[in-house]
Amino acid sequence: MHHENYPDSLIREILTSVKRIALVGASANEARPSWIVTKYLLDRGYDVVPVNPGLAGQTLLGKTVYGSLKEIPGPVDMVEIFRNSEAAGPITDEALGLATPPKVIWMQLSVRNDAAAERAEAKGLTVIMNRCPKIEYGRISGEIGWQGINSRILSSKKPVLGKGFQKRTIFGPGR
Repeated sequence: MHHENYPDSLIREILTSVKRIALVGASANEARPSWIVTKYLLDRGYDVVPVNPGLAGQTLLGKTVYGSLKEIPGPVDMVEIFRNSEAAGPITDEALGLATPPKVIWMQLSVRNDAAAERAEAKGLTVIMNRCPKIEYGRISGEIGWQGINSRILSSKKPVLGKGFQKRTIFGPGR
């Protein structure tokens, strides 16, 4: 796959199909981007499983934190990597070694590991690099436009609003 640009259709497909996300590199510090993304995804209905060996056994935003991917009970649909590019290789390998591998490996902004992406794609996984699911969700849903940012998406359809205050969703009614 060409990893410089991803079609909106692929991003939308991923964000509407995954339900359970392992977020590797989760932080308990509310000022950290990983905490903000965890909260955002939880607020959008995703089951986010925080992974951080230094916080294992604690709770983060009401969710149990695990020390590694293999400790998570049950399968996950997506592994989001909030670590550096070098660490993305071993994390991807751990994900590939799970009894039920995820469908998607998502590397956060500034995280790119082409060798890891190649290994994952060879096993049939979809890989997204150097992107943020929070930003992509906001862009696809149109939420990001509320902040004056061009989402590059034009539509004459009335936006679907999520539950709560000023929240758009990419899902139809029911989720």
